[in-house]
Amino acid sequence: MAATINIRPLSDALKKVSKEELNEVESRIADDVIALRTWLDKQPYIKARTDDQFLVSFLRGCKYSLEKAKSKVDYFYTIKTMMPELFAYNTMDEKSIQLNRSGTYVRLPKPLGEGGPRIQLTNYSKFDPKLFKILDLFRFQNLLMDWQIYNDDNCIVSGYIEIVDLTKLSLSFLTQFDPILIKKLGVFAEKAAPMRFKGVHLVNCPKEAQAVLNLARSMMSEKLQKRFYVHKSMEDLYKVIPKEYLPVEYGGTNGTISELIEQTEKDLLALNDYFAEEDQYGVDENLRPGKKVDMDSLFGIEGSFRKLDID
Repeated sequence: MAATINIRPLSDALKKVSKEELNEVESRIADDVIALRTWLDKQPYIKARTDDQFLVSFLRGCKYSLEKAKSKVDYFYTIKTMMPELFAYNTMDEKSIQLNRSGTYVRLPKPLGEGGPRIQLTNYSKFDPKLFKILDLFRFQNLLMDWQIYNDDNCIVSGYIEIVDLTKLSLSFLTQFDPILIKKLGVFAEKAAPMRFKGVHLVNCPKEAQAVLNLARSMMSEKLQKRFYVHKSMEDLYKVIPKEYLPVEYGGTNGTISELIEQTEKDLLALNDYFAEEDQYGVDENLRPGKKVDMDSLFGIEGSFRKLDID
């Protein structure tokens, strides 16, 4: 009798992408999910979420390489355990609600084409450094990431694009820039996150931000650096991401910022129990067979991103 699992069906467009780009074979998905869960159940040092929808996201993010999926789930919980400042007790609390309502970071409802990547927009003119720290923003982005792992098929199958609007970027915000934290987030993106990063498009970049931007890029892999695009104007951005895919406030038809804020708050609050459950998952290095993982070996600040391979 064939194994069965409970995962959300993909649209025809995403099925095509998953087959052609991710090596997904529909008749084998259940066996692959069960193989990954069986491996996790046998690991004494890791306590992980093992439901079907969660695990298939990691398999898709690793193009169905079981060994890569094992490694990615391991790092997902290892880094979460090592970075409680970003991940511990990370629910949709009052700070996250207020940050969402600021409109600093929004997920656009319509992806870039029917089977295309998810589009996300950061507008730093909405970020008030008197109310929020950069850590608050990263914690909120991680909440949305956890939601997407479970709910956003376009993001998992086709990846995501970031648009960053640096209009009126506050100098107070720039003083919060922490290169070590940026490097840690880069390691998480490369080793742990199941979604594929397709590029970041920066617009309205002031001279004051150029030095910080160059520093951030210098710590990233050559492959990732090539996925940074600076656009001199919105017209330049439209050549890559047509206007229709942007919010109404940017001349498009992809929702209004207020609508996106409202929907995001509703979505994330509905998953608060799920977020709270994440705190019971993690790793215990004392139980890990073989070589232990520590902060230095994982994040090695003396190293660089040049050896990281982001897909």
